[in-house]
Amino acid sequence: MTSRNLLAVVLLALAAFPLHTGGSLRAQSAPAVAPMHVHHVHLNSVNPKAAAEYYPKAFPASASTTTFNGHEAVRAGNLYLLFTRVPAPPPTELTGPQTSIWHFGWNTPDSRKYNERFRAMGLEIAQMWDAADGQLVDMSSDALPGFPTQEQILELRAKGVKPTRQGGFGYLRGPDGALVENAQAGQVERFNHVHMYHEHPLCAMQWYVRHLGARLPPNAAPITGDCRQAYAPPTWPSFFRFPGFVREPSGAVFFDDISISIRPWPGGGLVSPRGHIVDHWALSVSDLAGSVARLKAEGIEFLEDIHTWGTMRAAMIEGPDRVAIELVEVR
Repeated sequence: MTSRNLLAVVLLALAAFPLHTGGSLRAQSAPAVAPMHVHHVHLNSVNPKAAAEYYPKAFPASASTTTFNGHEAVRAGNLYLLFTRVPAPPPTELTGPQTSIWHFGWNTPDSRKYNERFRAMGLEIAQMWDAADGQLVDMSSDALPGFPTQEQILELRAKGVKPTRQGGFGYLRGPDGALVENAQAGQVERFNHVHMYHEHPLCAMQWYVRHLGARLPPNAAPITGDCRQAYAPPTWPSFFRFPGFVREPSGAVFFDDISISIRPWPGGGLVSPRGHIVDHWALSVSDLAGSVARLKAEGIEFLEDIHTWGTMRAAMIEGPDRVAIELVEVR
């Protein structure tokens, strides 16, 4: 992250005041949109073949190398990671301005054992700070529980509370600097999410539901009133020792069993992901022409109109905070 963007996060996160639109919106859980499915996550790489070979090593039960539509690829369940060769290392959140695409990741049945295996294999772990005055740790369960603020961390320490060191989430720093999550959930290893930053998560959820037919989580209440909510104070663990990580308001929408998870990015200024490590992610549609016509009528901005993509057809739209989403026709 650049110092300019980090400063914006610090100032606005600590301000934590409500924003108002003067209007009211409601997300619909069952919109009249033809079903869309997550098709792929597209990455830029200086060595696509080597990048693809990394993921089956880290997640051998659910990832396998292949090719797809002329690209080196990883098959992960019903979707792909696709790789395009670029001449120089693509920007990441460490080397360039932040995009709306934060990372992607897997659910694993025992995240701490996976982390131990990653270290034994010599894979790079992207560590987090457990407090503003703390240390770097591999897993969220190495930090005090409950995602506390720094003030709460001091209170928990005074009470003798210790990290649980059970389950939790951690991250790999993969090929070309890709950030890849390992999060404990369920009994099966599987690719399960793309994690986004959006300035206003609830507004972004409304957009995904309304225009792309995404589903709200089963336990989510309808989004009513002002979707631009106040930002909560920063908490830990965090990739930033200071000011911590602003986690709320957060949200998610689903395409089938794949989550488009969302954390807030106070202050805006997110740039297009095109050309960055994660260039875009894609949804499949059965009627590309019909979907494009509908989205144009709804005022959605198109980065690329319908075109030939290898042996297929595709188009690309721009969503909230400049996220690039490709639409791939799969009949």
